[in-house]
Amino acid sequence: MKRGALVQLKCAIQHYDWGVSGQTPSAVAELGSLNREEKIDEEKPHAELWMGTHLSGLNVIKETDSSSSSSSSSLKQHVEANAKETLGEKCLKRFGNDLPFLLKVLSVAKALSIQAHPDKQLAEKLHEEKPHMYKDANHKPEMALAVTEFEAMSGFISEPKEALEKCPELKLLTGIRLEEMDAMKEDKKAQMKYLFTKVMLAEKEEVAKHVRALVKRLKEEAEGKGGNGDDERDRLALRLNGQYPDDVGVMCAYLLNYIKLQPGEAVYMAANEPHAYLDGECVEVMATSDNVVRAGLTPKARDTEILCDMLTYKLGKPEVLTGDVIDKNTKRYSPPFDEFELEVISCSKNETAELTVSQGPSILLVKNGKGTLNGDVMIEKGSVVFANANEKMTLTNSDDGEVSIYRAQVNTRVF
Repeated sequence: MKRGALVQLKCAIQHYDWGVSGQTPSAVAELGSLNREEKIDEEKPHAELWMGTHLSGLNVIKETDSSSSSSSSSLKQHVEANAKETLGEKCLKRFGNDLPFLLKVLSVAKALSIQAHPDKQLAEKLHEEKPHMYKDANHKPEMALAVTEFEAMSGFISEPKEALEKCPELKLLTGIRLEEMDAMKEDKKAQMKYLFTKVMLAEKEEVAKHVRALVKRLKEEAEGKGGNGDDERDRLALRLNGQYPDDVGVMCAYLLNYIKLQPGEAVYMAANEPHAYLDGECVEVMATSDNVVRAGLTPKARDTEILCDMLTYKLGKPEVLTGDVIDKNTKRYSPPFDEFELEVISCSKNETAELTVSQGPSILLVKNGKGTLNGDVMIEKGSVVFANANEKMTLTNSDDGEVSIYRAQVNTRVF
């Protein structure tokens, strides 16, 4: 059936065990419940709300005509059947007949795995060899925009040797002497690869022994300081061990950058860069993929050797984006990836806003408020709308407060 340029979506909720309990208020539970028009399942954790075409979390088009319910289709079917109109000529030529990005909301209650996402070449290889674990052949660069204070580990610290000096248990676990690190001082990437690989590939029993020794030492030191250690990495290591006892990922508290994003700040991760989300809520946008190579802080299958081999070992803190003001209603976050960028749109009471026009498709998630798009598409908190390429949109606020929208779209640099 022929549809308009704007269609409303019923989205998918993922109930991974690191998500926030259904008994606790969270963005995923609230927005997902409103979007799907169903009660919150208090028996399950609510981890992610997916908006896009990926097969692991299909979105279904909400038919406005009740008589058309029997012909409801997925967004993926709609995009593929009308690729030129939905994606636009440039996007279709550049990315093929699928939506190139995936939009998510995450509510994180405990640490996600130590992970990285493969580049396209490795993704194709992993998908061919292990399709049960790597369910597509695409790469997965991504960006996370903090909704609340958001904690993460991202990228390697600048000075690998400092990790050994800070954490003697790392030296004992790896058997690495400081003199060995000094011999590689001209190549700090090589230092980090040597250290990280030694840690991650250590025998499980040895890891458990040295993690326990670390935890014992940190607790004793904290007690000597009135019960609260003053080093954030030490506190993080204790916290990670509380969630994943004796896990090798606990040692990563000393190897990866520990960051705290404030609401409105964003960080991006390229392929082959290590990271782990720790706590808080964010909006995340990425290339359409679900490929994750894991090596710690997870009950799921691990591919540690692949992870250690695939990483770039780039050192230093990640770039934090604060967004570029496009107009009085729009702030844009543009990472160095073609597939996506994110806009945050706000419209005050009794106002209208002309949205920027993208030559590619976009997905809009209503965070707060209610109103209309182009006069006849009713939106409210939890609404998710797919917009065709080149669609001009006027947002009208019909609420007593502000309307806030997250909009994922193809990076404007493509056009």
